[in-house]
Amino acid sequence: MNKTLLVAALATAFPMGAVQAQTAAPADSAETQVKKLGVVTVSGSRPTSLPTHIPTTLERVTAEDIARTVNATDSEDALKYFPSLLVRKRYVGDYNHAILSSRASGTGNSARSAVYADGILLSNYLGNGVGGLSFPPRWNLVTPEEIERVDVMYGPFSAAYPGNSVGAVVDFITRMPTQFEAHAKASYVLQPFKLYGTNETEHAWETSASVGSRSGDLAWWVNVNHTDSLGQPLTFATRLKSSGVAGTTGTPVTGDVPGANNTNQPWYLLGAGTQYDTQQDHVKVKLAYDLSPTVRASYLLGIWHNDSDGNAKSYLKDASGNPVYSGPINIGGLQFAGTQALSGGDFAVTREDLLHVMQGFSVLSHAGGAWDWGFSASEYDYRKDDKRINAAGNPLPTALTGGPGTIADGSGTGWTTLSLRGTWRPLREHVIDFGLQQDSAQLRYRTSNITGNYLTDAAGTLANKVQGDTRLQSAYVQDAWSLAERWQAILGLRAEHWTADAGRTDFSASASQVYPSRSVDDVSPKAALSWQWLPDTVLKASLGRAVRMPTVYELYGATSTTNSQYINDPNLRPEKSWTGELSAESNFGPVSSRLTFFAEDTHDSLYSQTVYDATANKNISRVQNVGHIATTGIEATMSSNDWLVKGLDLSGSVTYADSKIKSNAGFVSTPGDTVGKWQPNIPRWRATAVASYRFDEHWSATLAGRYSGLQYRTLNNADVNGFTYQGVSKYATLDTRVMYRFNRQWSAALGVDNLNNYAYWNFHPYPQRSYSAEVKFDL
Repeated sequence: MNKTLLVAALATAFPMGAVQAQTAAPADSAETQVKKLGVVTVSGSRPTSLPTHIPTTLERVTAEDIARTVNATDSEDALKYFPSLLVRKRYVGDYNHAILSSRASGTGNSARSAVYADGILLSNYLGNGVGGLSFPPRWNLVTPEEIERVDVMYGPFSAAYPGNSVGAVVDFITRMPTQFEAHAKASYVLQPFKLYGTNETEHAWETSASVGSRSGDLAWWVNVNHTDSLGQPLTFATRLKSSGVAGTTGTPVTGDVPGANNTNQPWYLLGAGTQYDTQQDHVKVKLAYDLSPTVRASYLLGIWHNDSDGNAKSYLKDASGNPVYSGPINIGGLQFAGTQALSGGDFAVTREDLLHVMQGFSVLSHAGGAWDWGFSASEYDYRKDDKRINAAGNPLPTALTGGPGTIADGSGTGWTTLSLRGTWRPLREHVIDFGLQQDSAQLRYRTSNITGNYLTDAAGTLANKVQGDTRLQSAYVQDAWSLAERWQAILGLRAEHWTADAGRTDFSASASQVYPSRSVDDVSPKAALSWQWLPDTVLKASLGRAVRMPTVYELYGATSTTNSQYINDPNLRPEKSWTGELSAESNFGPVSSRLTFFAEDTHDSLYSQTVYDATANKNISRVQNVGHIATTGIEATMSSNDWLVKGLDLSGSVTYADSKIKSNAGFVSTPGDTVGKWQPNIPRWRATAVASYRFDEHWSATLAGRYSGLQYRTLNNADVNGFTYQGVSKYATLDTRVMYRFNRQWSAALGVDNLNNYAYWNFHPYPQRSYSAEVKFDL
């Protein structure tokens, strides 16, 4: 599809209520939002990460919007049509690569956003991105059926958040009943998938149930969910044509698929791998007790269990038609032997057993008088985190039943948070928020050899072990006041003390590296100003500094597996950014619009770059500081409800970003080859559009589209071919959903994602056309 025509079409679409800019929550919500002078005020008794005053762009979506317009199988699907946001979700239940990207933060930078649920941190700041280990937010601890609404704040403009908020802050508010209610849902997703030598049908089942009530001062909620998902293959065994040698050595094979890699070098695709068959169970228990009419105590327990099998399949056949998995091969007179021979690393088999536990406790006052206060604490614990993988010398088909391999044990890893906050209202139009916070992260990751049966045997000798701790202690104050009848200002300051210690890397029982402790102190000022220019138009300006500290894995995580390696750097510098935006927000009857100019200037940007080493037959990731990245852009959104046609809701957004590397003295292939290049994973253009029509009280139908333009994955932009394995491509996809409500209790929906079956990539292939069906009961 022509890019210019598509962007123009999306730009002229008028957005619907699925994503609304700074609108108020329903009147009966326990957490209310009031828009005044362009600043959103949040009040209520519900646990939330949001400060009292939100000084910048806020977008939101409600449970009703999600049910009507989104084919939601995972909580991150709620963000699907938000302006400038993308979650790199590859299959139903994606638990290790679903990274959130925003205006100036790509899908390799998970530590540049902050995701919370009921005030509890879901973002995984043990690491950044997916190089080596993977560190996406723990989306799986929230199910779509729990969501009451989702708020997204763009940029590091609130002093209540750490520097990780530089991209966006996502806050899930989940249901807490005021009377007895019960819900159940069953859904199915079918995906015919055809790519290279793979031609098969993938599928996913999900069932969930929840029940809750309130009796006197006590409210409770229980939610359970089961997911059984088979995704498409995500990786592919390859050989560069140039690495072959003319000759007759090796098993003559057929079935290879010729193609070109992301730098347009000819290669052969030999088979598919990393096809996850995952069974996940989720249990959530929430309790809330009113200690007094103005003080509420809340407790949350979340348990997530995942059994995941990662499988592989060879495309290659010998002369007798048998699959070929190992040894020297010969493709059309080119022999691949020695380091280019097939091994267990080409067709890796993984078996994962994960049990993660999340807990949160809070006590909040909501008197609304001169003083309010709150205390909260949370813990995320890798109670069990085992990943087994076959050794390079243990290829298929033997690897399916045993043989040598490794087991990686991440138990003991996790994070804790503590927060004490207060609100002082000395005057009616003057509010001061302040608080103390501590965020601690602990990494413990041990990989051991298994010489017998890697599928069942206990850990043997040490292969490698990494560990380390980080702690961020913060104090903040944010002052909001009305300067005059039509003016409001917010000033904030955040002071932080960061430490990293207990860093250690063991490569064997006799070789180890112990790292010295480190500490950093820094401050981050914030400021925002709003002016009610016209009765229906507000002008806003926001400016904020953000300091993103290195994660414990970036500092100490030297890990290696059969087919991947991560190179750490204990001397990384903190990433420091100044971000600003100018916005105009207007409401003309049923039509709302926003135009935002944004800019970000980042020094010592923390980046993990993954490259494929053909000689080692591994994906190798290396973390580094990139000297200077500058981004400028513009974002436009519009929305309408019942405008032009009663029952028709429209929404849309268009974003342009110019994000360039200005200096980089870090690791590069060729000196200077990254300067002036585009920041990885930031498209120049992106757009969304949603049209939803409510025929009557029973029927509704939605058609939605998303567009993302040209982008690169590497710092030097050498990956010019995005439409291939390990490439990052543009895309233009359409989704549709039809919902029918039989009565107050029963509803059903049918949907299609990627209706136009667009084949697109972000290192791995995204899903192709997928059909979904669901039935839901609400009491």
